[in-house]
Amino acid sequence: MTPVELSRTVLHAVRRAVDEGELSVTVPERAVVTPPGPGGCGDYATGIALQLAGAAGQPPRRVAEILRARLAGEAFIGDVVVTGPGFLNFSLEHDATALLVEEILRRGRRYGHAEGAGGTVVRLRCPAEVRAVVVADALARVLRSQGDVVSVTCDGRPAPEWETVLGVDADPSGSRSRSAGPRSLPDLDITIHPAPAPTDPVPLGRDAGRWALLYPAAHDRPRIPGDHLVQREANPLFRVRYAHARTRALLRNAADLGFHPEPGPVSDAEALLAALGDHPRILTTTATHRGPDRLARHLVTVADATLPLLPAVLPLGDEKPSAAHRARLALAEAAGAVLAGGLSLLGIDAPDHL
Repeated sequence: MTPVELSRTVLHAVRRAVDEGELSVTVPERAVVTPPGPGGCGDYATGIALQLAGAAGQPPRRVAEILRARLAGEAFIGDVVVTGPGFLNFSLEHDATALLVEEILRRGRRYGHAEGAGGTVVRLRCPAEVRAVVVADALARVLRSQGDVVSVTCDGRPAPEWETVLGVDADPSGSRSRSAGPRSLPDLDITIHPAPAPTDPVPLGRDAGRWALLYPAAHDRPRIPGDHLVQREANPLFRVRYAHARTRALLRNAADLGFHPEPGPVSDAEALLAALGDHPRILTTTATHRGPDRLARHLVTVADATLPLLPAVLPLGDEKPSAAHRARLALAEAAGAVLAGGLSLLGIDAPDHL
């Protein structure tokens, strides 16, 4: 069960409580589901009871208990605990791990992308400044992943190397952008104007140059040259690409040993499972808030949660591959798919060898 699916389950419980007369509230459009905060427990948590308490005219913990009674028996939810002023904390059954990994492996790099059309027609406009152009290019990729139809227009003529080196579709007229065509949905005009780059990022090359411009929040000035080309742990881009390359190497090594990934329960991987399950929400949030930096920081979180898993993926010495090894290998492959897919949306390569 992913956070998106858990959110739908929580909303269904709210709707049932309203229909049965225990709550008198308007059912919200979504329930925010995140990893538990301090004092929480389990795999995920939501504060929807605090959100509804005022309208319901009841204490948050009472609202939480009403919802807990309806959520405890849901499929793939092992336990529901109320903590603090009224947070609902969920522990998922082990089968949920396998289902999440299966879903990621089925979708591959497109995990978290919207299935089917139906998005908004979006027009992005940016000044002819290198960071604005790169941010607009990355945001267009993320918006398209969520089903939107996007065109990008640059006010002015971009430098040719922004296209040849940094890989952007820098067309001042927007004529090469995807055509929206006749649509019934309303158009959305967005101006992209982040803090400009202090120096030219082109000498960094495509991958490091784009990361340097996309990783900081829009109001922060990027560090150029920074340490974006250094292959060491202090470099977030290196950690993300290294984690991906390690997952690919493990798949090759496992094939040499004669075993393959098979989704199943994995112990001591809660942080990684939470980060992978949160990936669809991160893509939606990145599109909604027009911030590719959110996706970049999420990829660092995934990478940092992936690396501790990897030493236990392959059997050691004369040890035979077990179901646990196959499950860990499947989880590592899923993490690699999320890292590669996220980097692709940022316009950055995810090499199999590093």
